[in-house]
Amino acid sequence: MSHVIIPAPVQAVVDAINAGDTEAFVSAFTRDGAVDDWGRVLTGHDGVRSWASTDAIGAGAQMEVLEASTEGDTTEIRFSWKSRVFNGESSAFVTVADGLVSLFRIPPHA
Repeated sequence: MSHVIIPAPVQAVVDAINAGDTEAFVSAFTRDGAVDDWGRVLTGHDGVRSWASTDAIGAGAQMEVLEASTEGDTTEIRFSWKSRVFNGESSAFVTVADGLVSLFRIPPHA
């Protein structure tokens, strides 16, 4: 497994997914944080928990960050993902505010 350096709040999200720890995942987000998965936006801790349940932790996801670059408060990551919902590589833009993730956005593939 490769090791890419990413900001601690982004790493907390990755670690929580890989550990299957929903509470750690939710706690990594700001109160009004959101997941935007191909335009489906889930907001606040309840929305983040819902996404974790259906698309990530509840689907047995494992995530490996392959590449990352950070500009300002946003880190773009390229990652491999294995779960019962999706398998393959994707990208995400993760925005951090006050030491927590405020937005985890997975854009649609072109």
